[in-house]
Amino acid sequence: MTKTTTVTDRILAKNTLWNLAGMLAPVPVALLSIPLLVKGLGLERFGLLTIAWAVLGYFSLFDLGIGRALTQLLAERLGHGREDEAPPLIWTSLTLLAALGVVGGVVIALLAGWLVRDVLKVAPGLEAETVQAMRLLAFSVPLVTTTAGLRGVLEAKQEFAAVNMIRVPMGVFMLAGPLVVLPFTNRLDAVMGVLVAGRFAFMLAHGALCARAFQGLAERPVIDASQIRPLMKFGSWMTVSNIVSPLMTNLDRLLVGAMVSVSAAAFYATPQEMVLKFSLIPAAIVGVLFPAFAGVYRQDRRRARRLFERGLLQVFAVLLPLTAASFLLARPGLTWWLGSAFAEHGTRVLQWLSVGVLINSLAYIPFALIQGAGRPDLTGKLQLGLTPVYFAMFLPLVHTWGVEGAAMAWTARVAIEAGFLFAFAFRLLAEEAPAPVPVVLQTEGA
Repeated sequence: MTKTTTVTDRILAKNTLWNLAGMLAPVPVALLSIPLLVKGLGLERFGLLTIAWAVLGYFSLFDLGIGRALTQLLAERLGHGREDEAPPLIWTSLTLLAALGVVGGVVIALLAGWLVRDVLKVAPGLEAETVQAMRLLAFSVPLVTTTAGLRGVLEAKQEFAAVNMIRVPMGVFMLAGPLVVLPFTNRLDAVMGVLVAGRFAFMLAHGALCARAFQGLAERPVIDASQIRPLMKFGSWMTVSNIVSPLMTNLDRLLVGAMVSVSAAAFYATPQEMVLKFSLIPAAIVGVLFPAFAGVYRQDRRRARRLFERGLLQVFAVLLPLTAASFLLARPGLTWWLGSAFAEHGTRVLQWLSVGVLINSLAYIPFALIQGAGRPDLTGKLQLGLTPVYFAMFLPLVHTWGVEGAAMAWTARVAIEAGFLFAFAFRLLAEEAPAPVPVVLQTEGA
């Protein structure tokens, strides 16, 4: 007998709050733990630890978008009441993710010596322990990719409370876990060993929750080769977005430093880093909406449209006052925080970026709809096509207006991208749904 899941507006709202809590909970821990880590490890070891944290974050690229593809395909099956098809899809995806993670880990382990000596140029006294730490870090790659898949399984079933009950302690542990080592040693490889052990424990916790959510999942692994093609097809376009979007967000800082000056890069990057924190809010909302869109899109366009409209209203209602405040209070805020000299150069930058972040935050909703509808190729092709356009705008604007020109180019780029995303989303919502099937994902009052 097929078990179905009803997802109401109340559940979606509650899951969004869970997502926000999971994203924000580690922030106060970071404020408390980082000074202790700097003192205990020393600046060079702490700098290497921050690189390790960044590398752990980017390990998700090794999953080639399969984790997100798993969420979309699984949510779609659950939306059609086909939960009996879940175990083969889940096991096939997890096998692929683990294999890709092993390949990535082997590559990092083999390159560890070269990365430490020639890329990071670590001091000779720290070289041996840093190489060992890098090799331990390589063990984390399959743990990270597999955990991403397990988390995608839980998100497909709207188990966001469970996801964030693990995300919060995991985020706290990644920041505070190294403090456990400091009373005994400040060696970087010892710190890395603790972090890898924590990653393994949290992967097991995700697995236990998945086994509880899907009966029969843990009984016998079932690999279905026919699932590989749709997973890879969807995931490849997800990977394009995962690579291009951070590139366009971060490469501009390097270009400002090269074209203007390093100090000018600070006048641009600091306001950008500050205002981009607002993006945590739409990210929390679309994290919940993405599997909901996947569950309802193919069977009920009216409900998909209702989710779309409510998502837009939620983002607009929350982001408008925040971005308006950052726009209106840019000069006094920067003066109070960083001084009058910084405010003189950064005020217009912050104002332009505040407008851009509001537009970009609204664009999260059509982006999630398009990918939830199974068309990540549209978002991938759009971002590839906009990359040369962005830099064609960026270079002359920076040459003419300096750091303000960089902010103008970024805002223009997200506005153009948002226009295309909304056009794609409206076209998808206007399409007729296929023949009706039993609906198991619904909104209250629908």
